[in-house]
Amino acid sequence: MTYTKATQFSQEQQEVARIAKVLSHPARIAILQHLAETKTCISGDISNALPLSRTTVSQHLQELKNAGLIKGEIDGLTVCYCIDQDQFEKAKHLLEAILSNIKSTCCADGCGC
Repeated sequence: MTYTKATQFSQEQQEVARIAKVLSHPARIAILQHLAETKTCISGDISNALPLSRTTVSQHLQELKNAGLIKGEIDGLTVCYCIDQDQFEKAKHLLEAILSNIKSTCCADGCGC
């Protein structure tokens, strides 16, 4: 059995790290912004709107989908992607909570921030 130090961190810490990792690439941020603006999109349209190849877009879409931030429906030979509102809201609240807690803890001890 493989032992990993990640198991010594809370479930919340692991989840925040997973979301942060997915959001750490600017192409994924651009894809999320594009999906939010267009409300729905076919994968080929994204590569037309961004300076990325279809293969690169496909790889980033898969990462976002695996993280649950987007969902896609197969329609013949195309896949229509959109933001998964429920999962996106959960991720947003989780990130807001942890960042607020860090800020309030830091500023409460008089460190000058």
